[in-house]
Amino acid sequence: MTHRERVLLALNHEEGDRVPIDFGAMRSTGIHVLAYLQLKKYLGMEGGMVKVYDLMQMLAEPEKEILEFFDADVVQLHRYAPTFGIPIDEFQKRNLPTGEEIWFPAAFQPVTRENGSREIVVDSKAVAVLPQGGFWFDWASFPLAGAERKEDIDRYQFYVIDEKEVDFLQTELQELKTKYPDYAILGAFGGNIFEDGLFTFGLEKYLTLLIEKPELVEYFNQKNAQNHIHNLRKYLQVVGDEIDIIQMGDDLGTQNAPYLSPSLYRRLIKPYQKMVYDEVHRLNPGVKVFLHSCGSIYPFIPDLIEIGVDILNPVQTTAKGMDPRKLKEEFGRDLVFWGGGVETQGVLLYGTEEEVRRQVRERIDVLGPGGGFVFNQVHNILPDVPPSNVVAAYQEAQKYGIYPLRGGR
Repeated sequence: MTHRERVLLALNHEEGDRVPIDFGAMRSTGIHVLAYLQLKKYLGMEGGMVKVYDLMQMLAEPEKEILEFFDADVVQLHRYAPTFGIPIDEFQKRNLPTGEEIWFPAAFQPVTRENGSREIVVDSKAVAVLPQGGFWFDWASFPLAGAERKEDIDRYQFYVIDEKEVDFLQTELQELKTKYPDYAILGAFGGNIFEDGLFTFGLEKYLTLLIEKPELVEYFNQKNAQNHIHNLRKYLQVVGDEIDIIQMGDDLGTQNAPYLSPSLYRRLIKPYQKMVYDEVHRLNPGVKVFLHSCGSIYPFIPDLIEIGVDILNPVQTTAKGMDPRKLKEEFGRDLVFWGGGVETQGVLLYGTEEEVRRQVRERIDVLGPGGGFVFNQVHNILPDVPPSNVVAAYQEAQKYGIYPLRGGR
């Protein structure tokens, strides 16, 4: 069975030869560059080209040697400028603060301040900051932080896919098909509604506007959704049916509860998500809509299914109400669970190798029966995760995830 065949069966709620595996094929299923360097060293893999493609989270691009070692099944079709508007079409060598020489996007030119922090500066303004001793960049600028009227939103320039991105997508897609001819392809799109509000107005401002000026939020979300649809038409015209999954994003939950009430969600966020997802299914009925949404989002899951979400990630099982057994029992006929295979907040970070393996087996037993499950840890692998635990998790998924499952019936 090819990698792609294995994934497509899982996405259609069927069992293949084993549970499919994703190692770093999406910006929330990846690995921090420091953890990646440790992993390569642990495995004795020398040479190669270690690239950081996601500057916000400092994520490494998994190399083919790593994907083959873990028998991964999915690769990512990147966007042209996935973080802070910095393109990833060209790379150059640069040293990490810890001294290792790796490859960064050529346009990434951080400014180091006296306090040791590093800033990404655009038009003389810091848009992101990496504190001294930190591991990733924090947003530092919100273009609509002072917006109070519709006219303020009218002056905002939404991102539009241009010919540079079209050329990049075509080139990237051809390279993936050549290098990984039998892998499933996940197309990173975005299509954020709620999160775009958070990162454009600022978290506190946007959450306040939801209550105080909902009409302003609706105005912004309408324009944002229309722009996503405009970009989506260009995007799908380029990638056609070469991708199997299209990834959207909207973190709707915190650790203990959703960000907003169900009533606010259904009025101010859900209709605009539906506009975007409906357009995907209209333009390419064969592609599956993958939604990344962190946190405690149990109350919203029926709504997400209703508006066309096919795949849910990261399945944050440590968040309130996100018990994997309950999720599988209630929603497993309608949703594919992509992630949740081992907890990054707990066992993967602090556990022994055997504890990691045990939890992987438990999660496969719960989420794997009948298909509808792609193995991945809960969100990205962070710098202080022991490489031995990473290897234990993925080796156990390879070994234990063979259908028919031994303990999941």
